[in-house]
Amino acid sequence: MAEAQWYVVHTYSGYENKVKVDLEKTIENRKLQDVIMEVSVPLIDSIEVKNGVRKIVQKKMLPGYVLVRMIMNDDTWYVVRNTRGVTGFVGPGSKPVPLTEQEVYNMGINREHEKLDFVEGETVTVLNGAWINTQGVIKAINPAKQTLTISVEMFGRETPVEIAFEDVKVERF
Repeated sequence: MAEAQWYVVHTYSGYENKVKVDLEKTIENRKLQDVIMEVSVPLIDSIEVKNGVRKIVQKKMLPGYVLVRMIMNDDTWYVVRNTRGVTGFVGPGSKPVPLTEQEVYNMGINREHEKLDFVEGETVTVLNGAWINTQGVIKAINPAKQTLTISVEMFGRETPVEIAFEDVKVERF
C-alpha cells in the first residue's frame, strides 16, 4: 500500500475552515480515515497592536489553501476535488504534486512531538547574524517558525528580537 503524503488543495478565499469541516465530515461518513488521514489549515501566531494593546492572534499561513495528508488514488482525489469550496489541487494539470518532507517540516506540521532545548526565562547567547555575541532572555518560543523571541538591552531599553533556534546557545551554569 502507498504511503500517505501531504497535498495542497486550493480553496475559495475565506472558505478554508469550511472546506476542512466539510472534508472531515465526508471522511467520517464514507469511512475513509484509512486513506485520508488529516486535513489542516496551517496557522501562525501574529502580534497585533490595537488601541495600544498588544495581543497574539492566529492568522492563516496559506490563505486560500488547505493541506491534506492522504494516500492518493482516484477515489481520494475525487472526494477531495468535489468537496464544496475546493477549486483543485496544486500541481500541473489535474495531477497533484505532494509536498516534500522539508516543505512540510518548514511549515511546522507534525512538530508537536519534537523536544525543545529552550525554556522561557533562560539566558541565551546569539551565535550568528547582526546580534552576534549578544546575550538575551527568552520571552517566547515559536516551534512552528523555529524561532525564539529574546529580550536584549539596546540603548538602555529592553528590546524584543526574533532569532532562529540554530543561531543561539543556551547559557546554563
